[in-house]
Amino acid sequence: MQQKPFLSGDDVGRMAAAAAAEAKANRWAVTIAIVDDGGHLLWLQRLDGAAPISAQIAPAKARTSALGRRESKVYEEMINGGRSAFLSAPLDGMLEGGVPVMVDGHCVGAVGVSGVKASEDAQIARAGIAALVG
Repeated sequence: MQQKPFLSGDDVGRMAAAAAAEAKANRWAVTIAIVDDGGHLLWLQRLDGAAPISAQIAPAKARTSALGRRESKVYEEMINGGRSAFLSAPLDGMLEGGVPVMVDGHCVGAVGVSGVKASEDAQIARAGIAALVG
């Protein structure tokens, strides 16, 4: 039987704290979502001033990234590149800002952020992940 790493509650807490610190350091009002490898929500934090819709978008970005095992930006780029048929894919967060958490070649989850520019959302997600996997 194969074995793989998984996110513990402590792992999620470390990533969430680091992502929130990055957002607060830049004065960005965002929502941060962390999901497991199946896209199931483990953490959701809507920082002060974040738009209510961001609480829907951030988990969707994270779920898309975890299930696809790649950054959600990839799907946005495919659609913008003309693959409009991909809009029918069963994913609801095909916008930049979802980043997978990779450990020893395994996707153990993802961080999704929503509330500022797409590249800034991804920056916050990566800061959270860096607290776990350096």
